[in-house]
Amino acid sequence: MIYLNVFIFPNDDMEFDFFMEEKRMCYDSFYPFKILSKHGFERIDFEPVTILYGGNGSGKSTALNVIAEKIGITRQAVYNKSNFYQDYVNMCDIEIEEDITKNSRIITSDDVFDYMLNIRNLNEGIDQKREKLFEEYLDVKYSHFQMKSIADYEQLKKVNTARSKTQSRFVRNELMDNVREYSNGESAFRYFIEKIDENGLYILDEPENSLSPKRQMELMKFIEDSARFLGCQFIISTHSPFLLAMHGAKIYDLDEDPVDVKKWTELENVRTYYEFFKRYESEF
Repeated sequence: MIYLNVFIFPNDDMEFDFFMEEKRMCYDSFYPFKILSKHGFERIDFEPVTILYGGNGSGKSTALNVIAEKIGITRQAVYNKSNFYQDYVNMCDIEIEEDITKNSRIITSDDVFDYMLNIRNLNEGIDQKREKLFEEYLDVKYSHFQMKSIADYEQLKKVNTARSKTQSRFVRNELMDNVREYSNGESAFRYFIEKIDENGLYILDEPENSLSPKRQMELMKFIEDSARFLGCQFIISTHSPFLLAMHGAKIYDLDEDPVDVKKWTELENVRTYYEFFKRYESEF
């Protein structure tokens, strides 16, 4: 599915004319101006899966944030802005093929980190409550409780429950499900599964963070299937060779000047992995 067909960034001449007209040359920073134009990155023609590849500082996250701002999709994490940010966004142009659905969103590594941090805080609260329940279990089970009035009925039920169950079963029944059953990587992977629905445009900023190679491959398959069968479109920034190898993905190499479309096997990061494992091939 294609929702966003084309995105056009301001070129170097447009940026120059803007500053000359506005006479704003006294500023030290013009972000996001001069980030993408310095490598001639002026246009993206999208496929169901489009990937932005490049080193740190190449402008991948800048491009994704500008796209998300221009099309107005849901986001959670804050991101870098400047006095010129909205001016830059206004100068961008888009071509929409299908109406962008309300469930569309941008997901950043900060979103995933905040999600895992919330789980950690929840688990810490569960731990504290568990310790109190351990003590309560022992107090209740071995107490010499006698019901004297109807007001003692709830306490009687608790005593009977404690005496009929093991300590672990008693505590488990009193607690909510413990989400620690999932590791950080598993939690991060579940976050993407929960947030990505059918028929939506999803912008993913380095989704491989916190994911093991195995989980990255599972995410790759999930994205491929969502694009092929569930009417989703993806715009992704990544260094991951597993995500870069996605079937049918169109890859823009932001390390090139000007920016160029590449096969995943031509990318420097992938070649580095290949050469490393090739060097130690005899040890496998």
